[in-house]
Amino acid sequence: MAEPTYQEMTDDQKAITEMVRQFVDEQILPNAEQYDHEDKFPEPIVEQMKELGLFGVTIPEEYGGMGLDLTTYAMIVEELSRGWISISGVVNTHFIGSYLLMKFGSDEQKQTYLPRMATGEVRAAFSLSEPEMGSDVQALKTSAKKDDDGNWEINGQKMWVTNGLGSTLVFLLAKSDPDADPRYRGMTCFITEKEPWAHENTGEWAGLTVPPQIKKMGYKGVESTELVYDGYKCSPDRILGGEEAGLNKGFGQMMDALEVGRVNVAARGVGIAQRALELALRYSQERKAFGKPIAQHQAIQFKLADMATKIEAARLVTRKACMMKDAGIRSDLEAGMAKLIASETGKECVEDCFRIHGGYGYSKEYEVERLYRDAPLLLIGEGTSEIQRMVIGKKLLERHKI
Repeated sequence: MAEPTYQEMTDDQKAITEMVRQFVDEQILPNAEQYDHEDKFPEPIVEQMKELGLFGVTIPEEYGGMGLDLTTYAMIVEELSRGWISISGVVNTHFIGSYLLMKFGSDEQKQTYLPRMATGEVRAAFSLSEPEMGSDVQALKTSAKKDDDGNWEINGQKMWVTNGLGSTLVFLLAKSDPDADPRYRGMTCFITEKEPWAHENTGEWAGLTVPPQIKKMGYKGVESTELVYDGYKCSPDRILGGEEAGLNKGFGQMMDALEVGRVNVAARGVGIAQRALELALRYSQERKAFGKPIAQHQAIQFKLADMATKIEAARLVTRKACMMKDAGIRSDLEAGMAKLIASETGKECVEDCFRIHGGYGYSKEYEVERLYRDAPLLLIGEGTSEIQRMVIGKKLLERHKI
């Protein structure tokens, strides 16, 4: 009989995650503190990510990408987030944009954008949130109205747009039929183009302004911005999927994308939690108190045990959600579970690492201080923990209706 084997990853997955881990150890971890302190976009690191092909991980080979599945992508995101979640943020909304194009885009849209997105030449942003909207997507106010010339005029203000300044494409949800009932049937996803790094767009992209980036507690380096659309013109062929197929279909398209977006955030939670555990394991064996390394005190061992157990559980739930999506199975429930457990695990593990470091955890001399500022983002990004619980509860009742 053949010896039983256990393989957590395929050979290909192992090879690419080892490559990314080496990149993180050599290029991201030594430089993250500087970019975080200066709140500066890590352009040299992003250029290396382009060379490694990380912007085209899930884009099919026919368009110049790697054609890898969501599960492998989540493994890559976990590794990047272990180094710095801002770096994973640079690829996150880009990945959602490419997902929308691959699943819902017209052939012309795919040919136009995906090859340049695969190389990172064109980067994408994803825009749902608005200043007064919060978690209620159906309350969005940004409007799209068709003009006499056949173009759609977009007016409104968007908020919390990651890559909002440096992106070339913004996948934007707008209200195209204000009389629709229910409201979600009157929303359309537009592919809005802009000049990267330009605060005031002109020419064919006039009507789009990017105010100064929002100052944040953490998640620095990658820009988070508002977007102000004021008379911005979008041609009908830039409705996602084309006007005939995509008009008033935006809500469903965006919710589908959020499903993979939540898995993405879950992988980021696992990554930052993993880094917190690594730092805690190292520090607890170096730091001495009461005559011995603090790792030999039971109170510290309990914290380490809880951290490692939570991380393993969060990683497995995240992998399951990814594998279901890759198999073509609806994973809205599992994606919500993954996002909930992994984001909360990220926060809890970082806090335990902070406690293990004691007073030094509060010092900018130690990496955990940055993690402590970064982790809370995961609790609200792609839907708060409270929203995830609502989704999970609703889906559970749907699946087990009596």
